[in-house]
Amino acid sequence: MSDPSQLRISDADRHKVADLLRDAAGEGRLEPDELDERLEAAYGAKIYADLVPLLADLPGDAPTVGGLAVPGVAAPSPVSFTKSYAGPPVPADHYAASVAVMSGVTRKGVWEVGPTHNAFALMGGVELDLREARFATREVVITANALMGGVDITVNAWTRVVIDGIGIMGGFEQGRDRVEAQYDEGSPVVRVRGVALMGGVSVTRKPMPGERKRKRKLLE
Repeated sequence: MSDPSQLRISDADRHKVADLLRDAAGEGRLEPDELDERLEAAYGAKIYADLVPLLADLPGDAPTVGGLAVPGVAAPSPVSFTKSYAGPPVPADHYAASVAVMSGVTRKGVWEVGPTHNAFALMGGVELDLREARFATREVVITANALMGGVDITVNAWTRVVIDGIGIMGGFEQGRDRVEAQYDEGSPVVRVRGVALMGGVSVTRKPMPGERKRKRKLLE
C-alpha cells in the first residue's frame, strides 16, 4: 500500500485546512502572524505530508486518509464547506452595522456576521469582505444602501449570492467572478438588498486570501 501522506491534495483539502487554521486563530490558539504564515503554507502545499506541521500542535481528532489515521492531515475524500458555518460561530468580533459618512469602513478577516447586517455609505465607502467571515445562520441578509457612495461586498467560491436591490442613477449588481463558483449542499447564502442612489453596490466573488500567491508559486 502506498503511503497516504504522499498523496496529492486538492484545492478542497487546502480550503479545509485553511478553515481549521482560521478556527484556531479565532479561538486564540494562533497569533495573526502565525495564521498568515500557515495559510500561505497551506495554499502552497502539494501533498498531505506538507500539511502535518501546520496542524500538528492544534487539538482535534486525526482524520483518516486511505483508511489510515494520519495526524494533522485532512482526508482526500470530497470535503464539505459546511464546517465554517455549522454550529455556533468561533469567537470573533461581531458587527451589526457598517456606516460610512464621508469616510470609509472595512470589515475583513475573521469576523462574525449575524442573520442581518446593515451597510450604509453616504459620500463614502463600505467594504465587506465575507471570505473568512463566520456566519451565525445559513442565510445572511445584508441591507446595503449607498447615496453618492459605494458598498463593495466580497464572497468566496462556495457562497451563494442573491441580488435583490435597485440602482437609481447608479448600479446594484454582482460583478464578474474572479474565481469559479463551487457550491455544495452546505453552501451559505448571502442575500443583498437595498438601494444605490447615484452610487453603487457590488458583489464580487474572489479567491481566498493567499490563494493567488499559492498559484503563482506553483507556476514558478
